[in-house]
Amino acid sequence: MSTKELFRKLPKVDVLLGDEKIRKLCEEYGRGFVVDCIRQELERMRGLIASEDVVQLEECLKNFPGLVEKKILKEIEYPLKKVCNATGIILHTNLGRAPLGKIHLDAAAQAMCSYSNLEYDLETGKRGKRWTHYADVISKIVGTEGAIAVNNNAASLTLIFGALAKGKEVVVSRGESIEIGGKFRIPEVVEQSGAKLKEVGTTNRTRISDYENAINENTGALLKVHTSNYRVVGFTEEASLEEIAQLGKKYNLPVIMDLGSGVLINLEKYGLAHEPTVQEQVKKGANLVCFSGDKLLGGPQAGIIVGKKEIIQKLEHYPLMRAIRLDKCAIAALTATFREYLDEERAVKNIPVLHMIARPLEELKAQAEALHAGLSECAGMAEILVEESNSMVGGGSLPGEKLPSYAVTIRLKDSSCEELAEKMRHFSTPVIAHIKNDKVWLDMRTVMPEDLVDLIDHIRELFTNNSI
Repeated sequence: MSTKELFRKLPKVDVLLGDEKIRKLCEEYGRGFVVDCIRQELERMRGLIASEDVVQLEECLKNFPGLVEKKILKEIEYPLKKVCNATGIILHTNLGRAPLGKIHLDAAAQAMCSYSNLEYDLETGKRGKRWTHYADVISKIVGTEGAIAVNNNAASLTLIFGALAKGKEVVVSRGESIEIGGKFRIPEVVEQSGAKLKEVGTTNRTRISDYENAINENTGALLKVHTSNYRVVGFTEEASLEEIAQLGKKYNLPVIMDLGSGVLINLEKYGLAHEPTVQEQVKKGANLVCFSGDKLLGGPQAGIIVGKKEIIQKLEHYPLMRAIRLDKCAIAALTATFREYLDEERAVKNIPVLHMIARPLEELKAQAEALHAGLSECAGMAEILVEESNSMVGGGSLPGEKLPSYAVTIRLKDSSCEELAEKMRHFSTPVIAHIKNDKVWLDMRTVMPEDLVDLIDHIRELFTNNSI
């Protein structure tokens, strides 16, 4: 059949609109949207003709209304969807970092589903400030005079140095002039504020004298950065925050501590190395401490700034604040998160990130064994085992630190691990695993117990239908 004859076989749009199934789709989704999907499918078929893929073309022509429906359902599907994180990386940056719990969702839903007193003082009947909803509880927990939050920690630095050091120099150790992910670097973030970073010392050794020698009439602030996403070991030296705080007092300069990931409890009791807490940095004399809300803190994305009341007030009134302030949903979720920290035991139970870190090994093993048992009928098509594993915190936090865990591993007999991993990513709830030693690993630390039944059903269906 010639190309010209194949093009003639393509159905006309007006003819298709008379099809009963297409008419029903138009009633449900709107005529204009359905027509657009029809045209996209026709264009795809023209491509099949151009590539001489006659077999696939014939298959498409047999059930064109069905293809249109499939196209419509794909178009209306929400692009941001729930996935099952089976990587063992708790704060997986590509998977949205900290998952939020019921407390966050309830608070955000209440803020979204009705009017609220976001910027209204119920006592006076006058306009209020949105940060009053969270400032007191944050200040109480970390032990500061004031607190304010913006949309991420990079925004925190931009606000701080715009308000306190615009047109001036910010002194920092060369070993702390870091890249914070996504190719965003501390020098570039600071320069966006109108300040200029002045690096002192060397990559591996910076003394307090290096900071002092750099201070001049154009110095605006002293910056200390916690290198939370890497470590420098060996022949090293760094000036302590206490030393820098004393230097700041001597020269009347604000001392800023960029903590990165905001930890509020001691994680050593859960088998991790010590990670500096916000409270520790406050006690060491920093005028301002800034940190993320959606990392080890376990809350929504936010950049939180705590410290001296008079400095916080400067930030509140700086014009940039309006552009980077939190919306009502983030405020509600952030406030709910900090309220959980009023009782550490409650925080570990209700904040998913902390709960995953604290999950006991025997619980993870039992979950792995339950998954393994659920897949027993697939054993003839793959080697499925329960194995010891190692989880990571991730999200640029606690580099090199591992948490012992358990995983279910799958080694296929007739297909590659890459093919299985790809199939899992196309489940109705996509499953993200990792490949190691020619096996697909499903680490239980980050698999929510409530997702186990669906995970078993999806994998069993994959094997039962010989789809792999």
